[in-house]
Amino acid sequence: MMKIKVFLLCWVFTSVLCSHAQEFSVDLLSGRVAVAMRDDLSGLQPEVVEAFKKMAEAAAKEGVVLKVVSGFRSYSRQAEIWNDKYKTYRKEGLTPLQVVERITEYSTIPGTSRHHWGTDMDLVDEAAGETEGLLVADKFEDGGPFAKMKQWMDAHAGDYGFFLVYTNDPDRKGFHYEPWHYSYAPLSKPMLKAFLELELESLIEPAELYGGQLLRGRLLEAYKNEHIMDINPQLKN
Repeated sequence: MMKIKVFLLCWVFTSVLCSHAQEFSVDLLSGRVAVAMRDDLSGLQPEVVEAFKKMAEAAAKEGVVLKVVSGFRSYSRQAEIWNDKYKTYRKEGLTPLQVVERITEYSTIPGTSRHHWGTDMDLVDEAAGETEGLLVADKFEDGGPFAKMKQWMDAHAGDYGFFLVYTNDPDRKGFHYEPWHYSYAPLSKPMLKAFLELELESLIEPAELYGGQLLRGRLLEAYKNEHIMDINPQLKN
């Protein structure tokens, strides 16, 4: 009987350790799920949609009309963005390594984007009437068209589970400040934990990406530490 109890305890302990990886599939975590490839609410997880709708309703009462300009993004879409930027920067004369560094100032390596999870979104204030060049940090600061939205979100977004991912903390490394990028913490926190249990190289298809041969070893390790993990502490366990 004692042996059986010990075995069961070990099985339970092992199951707990593996639970995060089993709860979220690799396809989901790397943007390879079969959902509509549209940058709107259709690609977000149901729980995120419900929380966003409640937040948007509250914001609207104060004259802020929250609009998702980028929600779910598939691996293939992220690869298109990556390859387009790579070609553009190479034409400007940057070396392959310089190109990768430039791209990852704002864009993720395909397979590693938080937008793959259906928990993250880029937001603007539709009431501001701005239609071009939306995702520019200055537009969210004092005097900018989205300043009112930013002030409202700073005060209330956390009440609905949403937090900025890439803050303007001067000590933070990785992606540049993105005052438009919010994540739904109740889901994205456990998904990040599961994601960090995976090998990054297994999520990337180098042959499909320009400069893909560089995405390995020390470069990926630094990318993991500085871009994936150095985020708003409120989005980490």
